[in-house]
Amino acid sequence: MGKNANILSSIVFRLPIELREWKRWRHGGAGGGARVFYGFDRLPDSSTLTGGLVKVMDLQSAFPSRPQDANILYLISSALPLLADCMARRAKAAGAKVVLNQNGVAYPGWYGAGWQRVNRPMQKVLNLADHVFYQSRFCRDAADRFLGSRSGPAEILHNPVDTTVFVPAASDPAPGHFVILLAGSHGAFYRVKAAVDTLAALLPRLPEARLIIAGRYAWRADAVSAQAELHGIGVQCGVAEAMEWQGPYPQTSAVSLLQRAHVLLHTKYNDPCPRLVVEAQACGLPVVYSATGGVPELVGEAAGVGIPGPQDFEHDHPPAPAALATALYTVAQQRALFASAARQHAVARLDVKPWLSRHADIFRELLAS
Repeated sequence: MGKNANILSSIVFRLPIELREWKRWRHGGAGGGARVFYGFDRLPDSSTLTGGLVKVMDLQSAFPSRPQDANILYLISSALPLLADCMARRAKAAGAKVVLNQNGVAYPGWYGAGWQRVNRPMQKVLNLADHVFYQSRFCRDAADRFLGSRSGPAEILHNPVDTTVFVPAASDPAPGHFVILLAGSHGAFYRVKAAVDTLAALLPRLPEARLIIAGRYAWRADAVSAQAELHGIGVQCGVAEAMEWQGPYPQTSAVSLLQRAHVLLHTKYNDPCPRLVVEAQACGLPVVYSATGGVPELVGEAAGVGIPGPQDFEHDHPPAPAALATALYTVAQQRALFASAARQHAVARLDVKPWLSRHADIFRELLAS
């Protein structure tokens, strides 16, 4: 009886969405140029846009969202709409094409129990997609392992940055100091703990070092208690006076935040393809990072220093603070060279214009097939 009730509930829940998507894609196969829909009738505005949908800002500059008459459905694995597989099937049935931008996947070491449930929607869309952009080789390999390999067209295309918007500061943002930035969504406590411990290891050699911790304190449900915990370890390590807590910031403030620092410290283990690392280099920030996941693919050889780590999907392996401190000291001694290399790498390899051009090529090929 319970099983039948669950089945009925699922049908009642899905039916309105199935009907809505059938109406939306009735003319999805119509000809003409690329008309792209990103899976959401209303996208957040630029002041609140975060996470995987940030790259939609870049795409919309060339391909504005067309919720009602699209011929391409473009989905981002880390920001899938409700019942994305239903949407993809309806789009394909109408003759439209489905493109997936595949980020990382859930696995035991990062997500813990229930990782299979998180991966299930991605797996369905991956198998339905006419073309897949993997954000890094690591993203592809992780998807092959946890979602299953696909035989259809796919390629690796790293996250981009608009190098005309993300630019270095016009002058030294903090003369007499060496400002380290830890930013992003801090879903695991080890990320901030490693940064504080690194600052404690660095200050005896570099007394002018300062640490800004910006982003969501998401390892606790309550951000206030998370910040109190963070402040507490700063006091415990004797470095609180050399730290600044900024908290969450909108994407519109990313440039000004990056321009306040001299180096980006990225402690996350196995990060699939962090856009933050790309944006930092465009602003002339070298990157000191855990050389795991997809980050080594993003950082130029002379644009930062990576701390090697094992490839492990069962457990996280934070980089050692002593090694991070040594890397930061190296960057501080040759800051101008590292900063110049970071900016050059972003302009030459990660600029948004070739990224958009590649999308235009793929959209054209799909619509012609």
